[in-house]
Amino acid sequence: MAVYSYRATTVEGAIVEGNIEASDEGSALERIKDTGVIPLKVTSPRKGLKKGISLRSSKGDLLTFTAELSALIGAGLPLDRSLNILAGVSEGRQMQDVVDSVLKLIREGSSFSDALKNHPKVFPRLYVNMVRAGETGGVLDIVLEKLGEFLETAKELKDSVYSAMIYPVILGVTGSISIIILLTFVIPRFSILFKEMGGSLPASTQMILCFSAFLRDFWWILLPAGACGTFALWRFVRTERGVVVWDGLKFRFLRDVVSKLETARFCRTMGTLIKSGVPFLQALQNSKDVVGNRVVASAIAAVAKDVKEGKGIAVPLSEAKVFPQLALSMIKVGEETGQLDAMLLKVATTYEKSLKDSVKRFMGLLEPAIILTMGLVIAFIVVSMLVAIFGILELPF
Repeated sequence: MAVYSYRATTVEGAIVEGNIEASDEGSALERIKDTGVIPLKVTSPRKGLKKGISLRSSKGDLLTFTAELSALIGAGLPLDRSLNILAGVSEGRQMQDVVDSVLKLIREGSSFSDALKNHPKVFPRLYVNMVRAGETGGVLDIVLEKLGEFLETAKELKDSVYSAMIYPVILGVTGSISIIILLTFVIPRFSILFKEMGGSLPASTQMILCFSAFLRDFWWILLPAGACGTFALWRFVRTERGVVVWDGLKFRFLRDVVSKLETARFCRTMGTLIKSGVPFLQALQNSKDVVGNRVVASAIAAVAKDVKEGKGIAVPLSEAKVFPQLALSMIKVGEETGQLDAMLLKVATTYEKSLKDSVKRFMGLLEPAIILTMGLVIAFIVVSMLVAIFGILELPF
């Protein structure tokens, strides 16, 4: 039996916190509901500690807000009352102000989706459109539940990619710093030694000494030049043309990873929207907006034109040649059987797992590649110095 921490609310809006023993999180939820309160958040002690020491973000606040609002509305509380409760329990000051603003607009006669639309930095267009579909169909509680699942899956996927990138980045930075220190502090001492001893130096040694002298003498130019170059590149990548060029390079050289990532994003979004009652063409457009790579997004935009002409979605996606063949086959089966939403979600689940494996394989190759590259550079520097020393002293190497 594990001990779970929970935060819940009564029907009157009072907040209740405590701990409960249960075999799993689902059992803990049922036991909390049996006490007559509405559970808002249930976490194990380990998860609670992890969240307590982690940096909060707007994405995390949105996920928490969605899960808690879904629980309150699912328990039968009116929307305004649910938002009033959340305004009092929101941990982030920014999110609390946003909830207060949304609640105020609703009480003034605005719809929930229109109120959310006034805060585009917190609630993306996809989120607003799904809420609007839930309001129209009278299934807001179901839509919020699906949105919570969608946000949780997207967060787990992004966290897995970021965590896999940490070690290679640290490795590359520390290796580069080591080489710079070697060239700017160690090699100059050998330069003085070679001048005192005289004699001719191998070409590789001369090249390293010249590069070392260049770094030492012109570092004050190289640093601002590097900063300016990085800033210029960053600004270019943020332009429309720069994004297209950068995304094209990523799709060309990292096609397997990018294709699986965008397939999972597109299918998860499309499947969730269709299942929530969003019209097909609107769901396709919103799903295209979620895709991060412009090459893939442009191909999907072309697919939308064919869909409007009644060609379905499976064949146009196959002609776009941006998604894996297995995903296309599964989508085709879903379209033919009338279960496109369920099949899209299955494709998303399949490729989210496959993406994690691909990222692990890629990082498994990247890490030794970085180590090998750094080792070869350092070995080249060391061997060049030793060859020069042995040559001057006329010793066999």
